[in-house]
Amino acid sequence: MLKCLKHWLGLSRTSAAIPPQLWETVKARLPFLAWLPPQFEARLRSLSAEFLTEKEFYGAHGLKLTDEMMLSIAAQACLPVLRSGMGAYRDWVGVVVYPGDFVVPRHDTDDDGVVHEYEDELIGETWPGGPVLVSWFDETLPGVNVIIHEFAHKLDMENDGGGDANGLPRLPAGMSQAAWAEAFSAAYARFCAQVDADEETALDPYAAEHPAEFFAVALEAFFGAPTALRAAFPAVYAQLATYYAFDPAAGESKQKRKANSVADIRKEL
Repeated sequence: MLKCLKHWLGLSRTSAAIPPQLWETVKARLPFLAWLPPQFEARLRSLSAEFLTEKEFYGAHGLKLTDEMMLSIAAQACLPVLRSGMGAYRDWVGVVVYPGDFVVPRHDTDDDGVVHEYEDELIGETWPGGPVLVSWFDETLPGVNVIIHEFAHKLDMENDGGGDANGLPRLPAGMSQAAWAEAFSAAYARFCAQVDADEETALDPYAAEHPAEFFAVALEAFFGAPTALRAAFPAVYAQLATYYAFDPAAGESKQKRKANSVADIRKEL
């Protein structure tokens, strides 16, 4: 059973405001938002309000969605479009939220024309021209951000008119598609070789499935573990930092220095 929530905190398309206390609560749940410069946080908050007024949320399997859950999803969903804006998310409205993993029925036809049916267990899926399906977990999954990942696919699909994702989103003026392709292609090839060799990798091995998955996982890391991404794939990090016009690794380092300073002061007390 799906429950549709068309209204959120009484927001309308002409009046959207996120209560400060609720925003701070969500920020505390998503500590990587603290790495954003103030002007980028303000933009993210504005985009999140726009997202909440334009999209419809559906709780699957009886999941009751709270304002905090929906704002958390909206804020993470808007990170991929932090620079480009909501244009990449036009032509669809639905966000389906599952309480944990969910199963999608599949069928494939082999070369002999035989249809094979099976069930695919997922934590997220993005449909071209359709809704985004995500799982909700009360605890953060280590090294995984399914919301950023799935909405990265939506951003990626925009460059193909809402069709297939290929790891090349629409780039802003001044960025070179050739330089982007070179950085990501080389990194993807090296990453696949690491996975094939069963080596420890800086990114989730799922990124080796397809260039589009590598892009989505890299974007998860860009916002959630930027220092690690920069160390493992500096050319990819540089392209993303240019695309978004900011350096989240600098914000991460600043926050960690601040946290260490507070810890040192407490030890001296």
